[in-house]
Amino acid sequence: MKHQLILDILPNSQPSFDNMVVGHNAQAIESARNLKAGQTLYLWGPDGSGRSHLLKASTHTFGGLYFDDKTSAEHIHQCATGNLPMPPLVAIDDMHKLDLASQSASFTLYNRFKELSGGEHAFKLIVAGDRAPLNMPLREDLRTRLGSGFTERLTPLSDQDKLEALLNLTHEQAMPITPEVLQWLLKYGSRDIRVLWGTIQSLDRYALSHQRAITVPLLKTMLAEQTLF
Repeated sequence: MKHQLILDILPNSQPSFDNMVVGHNAQAIESARNLKAGQTLYLWGPDGSGRSHLLKASTHTFGGLYFDDKTSAEHIHQCATGNLPMPPLVAIDDMHKLDLASQSASFTLYNRFKELSGGEHAFKLIVAGDRAPLNMPLREDLRTRLGSGFTERLTPLSDQDKLEALLNLTHEQAMPITPEVLQWLLKYGSRDIRVLWGTIQSLDRYALSHQRAITVPLLKTMLAEQTLF
């Protein structure tokens, strides 16, 4: 089974390096795996390319803090200026969505990183956004910081990658779903594999409740009833 970058699509699964499908993102995954204390990594790519999964996998693997646009600026600022030792890794996701206060706090965090980078209290810093550093809609000093370390681009999974991932998932959960059903979903359904997996789970329950085999016509009937698309 290939490993796949993107998804914690299994129920209650925790994002990790082991539940990723690599696709074309092997280099980015290795950069995150091998990042050392005192180094920064900026990951960028469109929605669905695995930014959040990779950041969460890194924080869970190495121990650390995960921030995004839902995190308060005060929380980020306290992390950057507090008296407690820094964790092994700090991750900031969806940098392009941060408001000015959170951008300011993130800049302070970068300064804390630089201050500690050469000593025993150095930590890893991973940041992610939806575009290249110079194109980020951020204050200039913070945008400059993004490109100061390693930078890797992420690309979404291909349809073939998604098909293989979904086939593996349905096999692991003993769902009697044929490749034809999955191929129809990939052609006409959402581009987000998490949405696709949710549709497959709904279809499995729908087939059981109606005591029907899982087929493309049954899928169309379910979607028509539930108006999912």
